[in-house]
Amino acid sequence: MEAKPKKTRFADAQNKILFFLLLVGLFSYCLSLLSQEIQHDVSVINIEVPVRVFEGETFVNNLSIGQFELFEDGILQKIAAVYLVRKTNIQKKEETRTQFSPEVSRHFVLAFEVQEYLPKIGDAVDYFFDRVIVPGDTLHVVTPVKTYNFEGEALGRMPKERISSQLKEKLRKDIDLGNSEYRSLMKSLEDIFVFEVEDDLKQHMYLETARKLRDLKYVDKQKLVGFADFLKDIKGQKYVFLFYQKELIPLLPGLADFSLLELKKDVSFDIDTIRRAFSDSSISVHFLFITNKPGMHDNLETERMAPLRVELFDQSDSIFSAFKEVAKATGGISDSSTNAAASFQKAVEASENYYLIYYSPKDYKANGKYREIKVKVKGKDYRITHRAGYFAH
Repeated sequence: MEAKPKKTRFADAQNKILFFLLLVGLFSYCLSLLSQEIQHDVSVINIEVPVRVFEGETFVNNLSIGQFELFEDGILQKIAAVYLVRKTNIQKKEETRTQFSPEVSRHFVLAFEVQEYLPKIGDAVDYFFDRVIVPGDTLHVVTPVKTYNFEGEALGRMPKERISSQLKEKLRKDIDLGNSEYRSLMKSLEDIFVFEVEDDLKQHMYLETARKLRDLKYVDKQKLVGFADFLKDIKGQKYVFLFYQKELIPLLPGLADFSLLELKKDVSFDIDTIRRAFSDSSISVHFLFITNKPGMHDNLETERMAPLRVELFDQSDSIFSAFKEVAKATGGISDSSTNAAASFQKAVEASENYYLIYYSPKDYKANGKYREIKVKVKGKDYRITHRAGYFAH
C-alpha cells in the first residue's frame, strides 16, 4: 500500500482538530443557552397585588381568576394565582402554574395628628381591640409625643379591654402634652381679637401668630419615605390609619385675600413621590380627616368673640387633598367626618376582605423605573381599589 504524503496526513490532522474545536464551541454555546434559561427561571419576579372589589359598599366575594384582568404600564399580564382572604384566613385559592405561600399576617399603624382628645377617638380604640385585632397581629400607635409598639406576645398577656383602657389614657395625655404650644398660640390669637389697638397693628399681630400656627405641624417628606421603606421590609399586610384633625383658626375680619392664601398650610412635599413610595411598599393607607372644631372655639365665640361674628378658617384643606391621593394610590380610603369612630370602622371594614393577585411581569427589567398597575373585572363596573404600582428593582 502506498503511504499518504506528509502534507495530506497533516491536513487530515488539522481537519480533525478543527472539527473537535467546532464541537467544543457548539457544546459551549448550547450550555450557555441552557444556563441563561435556568437563570431566567430562577430569577422570575412575582408581584403581589392586594385587590378589593366593591359593588356599592358591599365587597364582591365570588370572583374567579378568569374574571380578573391585570395591566402593567398598559400591557395585559398573565395572572398566576388569586387568593380570597378574610382577615387572616385564606378562604379560596386558584393557581395556574405556581403554588404561592401568601403572607396574610397583619401589621397595623394608628397615627394621631389631632389637637385634642375626642370621645370618638376612644370609641375607635375600643372598636379596634374588640372587633379587629386578632392573635398574630402587631400594632404601632403614633401619638404627638411618641410611638408605642405592641407585638403579638404583648397583646396576649393582658385582656384586650385593659390594653384599650391604658392606651386611651396614654393617648389623652400625649395629645394634651404634644399640643401645649398649639394651645398657647391659640390663646394669643384669641387675645388679639380683643386688643384695643389700630387695625393695621392688629392685623400684623394676627398674621404673625397665624403663621406660627400654620407652621407648627408640617409633613416631612423624608420621614414619610423612610416610614414607607421601614414598613416595606415587614412581611404581611400593612395598614396605616391616619387620624388628622382639621386645623381651624378664628379669622380676623377684614383680611385681604392674599393674606388668607398665605395662611393656608403648604404641602411642601412631592405628592407623587409619597404615593409611589407607599404603593411600592404595598401599604394600605386610610386617611381619616376629623372635622370637629376644637372645643376652645365654642367658648371663644360665645363668650368673647360672638359680637364680631367670627368665622373659622381652615388651614389644612391642602393636607386633605394630598393624603387623599396617597390613600387612593395604596388601595385605601379617605373619609371626612366629625365621627372618628364611624370613619375608622368604615375603613377597617373596607380593608378586611381582599383578593391577593400574583403575576410575573412580561419583559421584566430591574431598571428602577416605576410600573403602573391597573386591575379590572371583565364586563363589570365595580369599584376596585389596589396599589397603584411598584419600582422595578
